Amino acid sequence: MKNQRNLLFSVIGYICRTALAITFLFSGYVKAIDPLGMNYKLQAYMQHFGIAIAPESLWMSIAVVALASIEFLLGIQILLGIQRRLSTRAALAFMSIMTLITLYIFIADPVADCGCFGDALKLTNGQTLLKNILLLLATIVLLLHPEAMHRLISTRHEWITSTFSAIYIISLALYSYHYLPLIDFTAYKQGINLTKAIEGELGEEAQKELAATAFWNAKGDDVTYDILLDTGYTFLLISPNLNDADDGISDRINDLHDYTTDKAYTFYGVTTEPGSDESIHNWTDRSGAAYEFIFADAEQLKAMVRSNPGLLLLKNGQILKKWSKNNLPETDNDKIDLTALYSESTASASSGLAKLLEWFFIPLIFFIFADNLWIGSKYYKRYRHRRKLKNHKTKNLKTNNHMRKKIVAGNWKMNKNLQEGVALAKELNELLTADKPNCGVIICTPFIHLATVSQEIDHNVLALGAENCADKASGAFTGEVSAEMVKSTGAEYVILGHSERRAYYGETAEMLKEKVNLALENGLKVIFCIGELLEERKSGKQNDVVRAQIEGSLFDLTAEQFANIVLAYEPVWAIGTGETATAEQAEDMHAFIRNVVAQKFGSQVAEDTTILYGGSCKPSNAKELFAKPDVDGGLIGGASLKAADFKGIIDAWK
Repeated sequence: MKNQRNLLFSVIGYICRTALAITFLFSGYVKAIDPLGMNYKLQAYMQHFGIAIAPESLWMSIAVVALASIEFLLGIQILLGIQRRLSTRAALAFMSIMTLITLYIFIADPVADCGCFGDALKLTNGQTLLKNILLLLATIVLLLHPEAMHRLISTRHEWITSTFSAIYIISLALYSYHYLPLIDFTAYKQGINLTKAIEGELGEEAQKELAATAFWNAKGDDVTYDILLDTGYTFLLISPNLNDADDGISDRINDLHDYTTDKAYTFYGVTTEPGSDESIHNWTDRSGAAYEFIFADAEQLKAMVRSNPGLLLLKNGQILKKWSKNNLPETDNDKIDLTALYSESTASASSGLAKLLEWFFIPLIFFIFADNLWIGSKYYKRYRHRRKLKNHKTKNLKTNNHMRKKIVAGNWKMNKNLQEGVALAKELNELLTADKPNCGVIICTPFIHLATVSQEIDHNVLALGAENCADKASGAFTGEVSAEMVKSTGAEYVILGHSERRAYYGETAEMLKEKVNLALENGLKVIFCIGELLEERKSGKQNDVVRAQIEGSLFDLTAEQFANIVLAYEPVWAIGTGETATAEQAEDMHAFIRNVVAQKFGSQVAEDTTILYGGSCKPSNAKELFAKPDVDGGLIGGASLKAADFKGIIDAWK
């Protein structure tokens, strides 16, 4: 039953993750491919609130690029399982805001469709609200169950993927602003025959918008069919708003007009009618235009060419080619080959999707493949090392039947007064005397407990240790307790280098080196703690951190001295948080630690070294952790303060 429930949660999580990632990716892509179309949609919202702003203003463009980038990057993060908690929290904040906005749009109805997917997929305001509510629920599911987002790329390389994705989507948006969308989502696609659309011969749902296509002249006469039935080439300079049109290209436009006049082609400027006389007069003054203007609906012009101005070429009512203001055709030496434009435009339109795949998805898939190869090689090296240690261990067992010691050690930290501590120690002693453990058991208590507890326990059953000692042998160091003092209480062990001592009391590698040497000189065995912070693991630096901790404090020892060292790996992010490194993560790090020891002291010493796991080990997970070949026990915190829980962990060795 439990397995079925887990399977159900996994399926739900996978569905939520996939739906959320695909939606974010698609929405971000559409906005980046057609940014000016999104500008027009935002302008409609601004007009609803009485805010006058040009669609091609810098701030509007920045807003669209930012929105596209946020959605696309969230999609990539969720799809690949990058920074799972951060990604789901960001997605929750984003979807909460979007849901509130679409709720207002649904109630106030300021626009016909919200434009979240641009012209690629038009939804009603009600459909958009429903979509956002479902996506918000999916985000909550992933926030509560981030484990459903299995990582598809290593933490070491995830920043490369995120950076590449950000550069790509921003570059795509800027490219589409400068030129034209790689994929034309509007109804006015290259190759479409407007005459057939108007007469209803195409019969496609997507062409309903084209049926309203119309042009008229300054006298108000309909000239639609005059233009569409022209058997020659017709150039239309499209400008939804002449006042905001870029006049920096007027020389090229005028050259093109002169070229069409010489070739007896038709050339019109097309704009909207409101205030047209003044707008046309201003444009003529700014640009020196000598061509005739006709008029069309503003929404029609915005869809025809995503540029202001933009150029559209017609013949027999068919759209042959579109140009942005930034790549108008050259007219030098009459080099325009109009007969080749149709085939060129068809090839260009069909290659838009191919370019998107070529520029992003193919490199991304290649990088993920390379990353998995890197991970595979890393695990293969670990596998070879484990096999080497295992073979050495087998050989050693055959010769002298030697095996490293298994230990469960309790770290009481700053808990229990003297009476409570003595009572707990007695209870543990009785339990372990009655039921002999299959491992060494140590309790490390506050200093004030040591001498009294030492008298109350059987040291053959239960060993005693301190939680710290000074880095000085003796002297005027008020409040400090030396290694010699610890030894005099009857203690046999001392914990050194615990993450709390490093974090709260600034203990450095040099200080710990002194403590280790003093402890060994006074006959104490050392439980030496090592481990990484959460940000160090996320950045893939955990191995470097742990290696540096071992090298900085223990590598001055001889092999004989190192035999009195017990290592305790404590992933700091899993201490006292309820979080636990998986058994596989613990085993990987323990194997790495053993390899570090082997490189310095040799494989025999490494094989003999006891390495404990110290990250929220509990009776419920101890058996799984201790089953790993390189995990030799645990350094237990909170669970060691209750005799039953501590005994449950000890019994994991049975």
